[in-house]
Amino acid sequence: VQLQASGGGLVQAGGSLRLSCVGSGGTFRSGTTMGWFRQAPGKDREFVAALWRGSSGTYYADTVKGRFTISRDNAKSTVYLHMDSLRPEDTAVYYCAADNGLILSSLRQPSGYRYWGQGTQVTVSS
Repeated sequence: VQLQASGGGLVQAGGSLRLSCVGSGGTFRSGTTMGWFRQAPGKDREFVAALWRGSSGTYYADTVKGRFTISRDNAKSTVYLHMDSLRPEDTAVYYCAADNGLILSSLRQPSGYRYWGQGTQVTVSS
């Protein structure tokens, strides 16, 4: 299983970006949970958003709710994170993650996911 994240960049506060994560090797089976996490310098990796077991439900961190949207395109084996109204505090390396055996109580924990992409940098200037 491999994940390849892309779409990061430099954007001004209030702007938008769309991150993409392409999966291969069976990542996009219908029961797979896909997640996005981020890690700022000196901080722990934190949960951003997830699609639970395909499209059974979407979950967001309170800090991004209403601004970010997670979606997937199974035909393209791709999960997206559309980010609007970006803030300087959203600056981080963003990682996509996947697991096909995740339990709901582990949805927001990095340790719950077996497969990870390489990360893409998002920088929001004030």
